[in-house]
Amino acid sequence: MADTQYILPNDIGVCSLDCREAFHLLSPTERLYAHHLSRAAWYGGLAVLLQTSPEAPYIYALLSRLFRAQDPDQLRQHALAEGLTEEEYQAFLVYAAGVYSNMGNYKSFGDTKFVPNLPKEKLECVIFGSKAAQQQPEEVRGLWQICGELMFSLEPRLRHLGLGKEGVTTYFSGNCTMEDAKLAQDFLDSQNLSAYNTRLFKEVNKEGKPCYEVRLASVLSTDPAEGLEMTSKLKKYEFQGRHFQVTRGDYAPILQKAVEHLEKAKAYAANHHQEQMLAQYIESFTQGSIEAHKRGSRFWIQDKGPIVESYIGFIESYRDPFGSRGEFEGFVAMVNKAMSAKFERLVASAEQLLKELPWPPAFEKDKFLTPDFTSLDVLTFAGSGIPAGINIPNYDDLRQTEGFKNVSLGNVLALANATQREKLTFLEEEDKDLYIRWKGPSFEVQVGLHELLGHGSGKLFAQDEKGVFNFDHEAVINPETGEQIQSWYRSGETWDSKFSTIASSYEECRAESVGLYLCLNPQVLEIFGFEGDNAEDVIYVNWLNMVRAGLLALEFYTPEASNWRQAHMQARFVILRVLLEAGEGLVTVTPTTGSDGRPDARVRLDRSKIRSVGRPALEQFLRKLQVLKSTGDVVAGRALYEGYAAVTDAPPERFLTLRDTVLLRKESRKLIVQPNTRLEGSEVQLLEYEASAAGLIQSFCERFPEDGPELEEVLTRLAKADARFWGEPQ
Repeated sequence: MADTQYILPNDIGVCSLDCREAFHLLSPTERLYAHHLSRAAWYGGLAVLLQTSPEAPYIYALLSRLFRAQDPDQLRQHALAEGLTEEEYQAFLVYAAGVYSNMGNYKSFGDTKFVPNLPKEKLECVIFGSKAAQQQPEEVRGLWQICGELMFSLEPRLRHLGLGKEGVTTYFSGNCTMEDAKLAQDFLDSQNLSAYNTRLFKEVNKEGKPCYEVRLASVLSTDPAEGLEMTSKLKKYEFQGRHFQVTRGDYAPILQKAVEHLEKAKAYAANHHQEQMLAQYIESFTQGSIEAHKRGSRFWIQDKGPIVESYIGFIESYRDPFGSRGEFEGFVAMVNKAMSAKFERLVASAEQLLKELPWPPAFEKDKFLTPDFTSLDVLTFAGSGIPAGINIPNYDDLRQTEGFKNVSLGNVLALANATQREKLTFLEEEDKDLYIRWKGPSFEVQVGLHELLGHGSGKLFAQDEKGVFNFDHEAVINPETGEQIQSWYRSGETWDSKFSTIASSYEECRAESVGLYLCLNPQVLEIFGFEGDNAEDVIYVNWLNMVRAGLLALEFYTPEASNWRQAHMQARFVILRVLLEAGEGLVTVTPTTGSDGRPDARVRLDRSKIRSVGRPALEQFLRKLQVLKSTGDVVAGRALYEGYAAVTDAPPERFLTLRDTVLLRKESRKLIVQPNTRLEGSEVQLLEYEASAAGLIQSFCERFPEDGPELEEVLTRLAKADARFWGEPQ
């Protein structure tokens, strides 16, 4: 059997996303709006399979054919007859549920490959003897021949997502290196093109020179009539002695399906902002235009307090090894009014709280653009995983001048905070009950501060194409050096393009640090209903949760490549390092031996020193993070951040040794079963499923009832068209 790092255990937690009450409170029109947005999100979310690994679309197609022909219970009888044990069949169900949940065969949280925890030969027997193989023998055998070997392979380069020799990615062709990625980013910057909806493919011409294709995601693949937005960009270029060609049409049939449902959703929009938002999203996905998506995002920002909230597109860049390309995601959710009221009070206090952050006023936005901040119950979240909170849009120019929205996903938070005492690791016994009681409430406070005042704070110093500065470059002083500002963002440069591989983690670290720093404020805690001893317990558990998370983060560090595979966890490790270096016994991590005789560890936080030692250390670190971000000082920013993110076996903590302990005692991330909506006549029905691997599989079997086989054919056709870029599968 495979190393436990690379399997999903049979007892993995599986839970159902409960949105029944919020959905039933929607009006018939709101339900129709939510339904078509959900359909658009689920169709578009299939693109993630093509963004993950060369084999992911084939694995998805194979699993879908198996379970469409026989549901999990029917297939179980066949599998047991073929000689599988109950445990082996359950391992297969868990694997299949994992592929659906992560939209591919790499974990969305950590980017580690997972493989079936049963012998390949046994799974092959089940597949070849299945009803699907009887109905379509050539298709099923063909899919298995393409993906069977890769499904199980743990060749070192295939264990993690990454670029070149570091791992697998389909954002770039297999022959691309980090140098190619940097060159392509410079090219995109020179043309004022965003990388968010692109992939990069490199081929070598007859003269032996590299030629790069920058492919935009769009429905259209041929040049439209002149005058349309993207026409002038679709051509060949010479850049720094290299050949570039900008094309489009990536994921075209999938995006076409998404566009069709966005068009239908327009008929049920609640207002002009929603209509215009959807029109621009349609334009973006049709033309391949990020500028159109930005226009749609402007209307989305202006749509204050909708009952049905949604966002869709190429959004988060965590899984691009270079940190610039967005993974497709789409969510649809309904407002939770009780928790939203608390967030509204936090927003009302935001301008005052921003003044408490440890950087000069010049490093803050000229004007705080009051955002929406709502707690939502998720109906649909299509993509590779579901976060607990979101601050969007990610476009720096919009965030700096027009605003943003914050959302806390209440029903996701409820699942994330469900903790069993017996599975709680790396804490002192006397901390466990307090931790269980206050983890949920403290996390709500942290998410609120993280999203609103973490991601929502700070100014980027920039100079536009006309040479105009957005700050007084002769008067603003760098508080770290006492000198004038020496660096800033030039026209075409963004936070992601400039800080690239560390951008996401650095920004998550900044936002997490803001949350820890401001949770010490009594006003914040009162907003969430905590005073006196309860408030002190919330602070303690919030800080304790962060330092424990910093230790757990070691699971997502790869010693062989000396890199991190998950931005949020790298950020939390960095904060742990900062607090450890504060000294005076504020935080200690002590190796020990568990009751089972195996290595263990304990995290201790001295609550009496949080304000006297922790706060000053965090304040100094947070100020440095913001100053380096504001000024675009990549060299100093990398030196600071990568210094704290380094993992060694130096005493006293010996983090590499602790990593082995963390892997030994890790608990797999829960799988979440999402509902479906179905249109029956003019009414929308909510379809819910049991909290099990079989229930999750069933939810996907019923996700595309009209065109499942067609979609599988589309996915495999698109994958085969690009197979040459990775050498396999063919």
